[in-house]
Amino acid sequence: MSGPRRDLQGEACTVTVSFVDRTLTCRDCGREFLFTAGEQEFYQSRGLQNEPRRCPECRAARRAADGNGRARVMHDVICSNCGKPTQVPFVPTGARPVYCLDCFQTVGRR
Repeated sequence: MSGPRRDLQGEACTVTVSFVDRTLTCRDCGREFLFTAGEQEFYQSRGLQNEPRRCPECRAARRAADGNGRARVMHDVICSNCGKPTQVPFVPTGARPVYCLDCFQTVGRR
């Protein structure tokens, strides 16, 4: 049963949650890392209920790897919009324009 929280008299009330920094252990490397109060607030604001199991370094390494655990291969290209050199995680075929991150966020999503 969900809905607003109620106090002892049955009136709707607001529940305030305060966060404190917590030390967690990374499941990959075994090192301890800090799960800050700010990160906890961010997780709550996004509806994330599970705390991180990996330290920031292991999370970044996991994101950088492809699905087979290998390092993602980046390819050097020139942005079709602004002309800046950039890198992309795919082999450009020349059939479509390739954008840097800044241009992709504005031009590429039209």
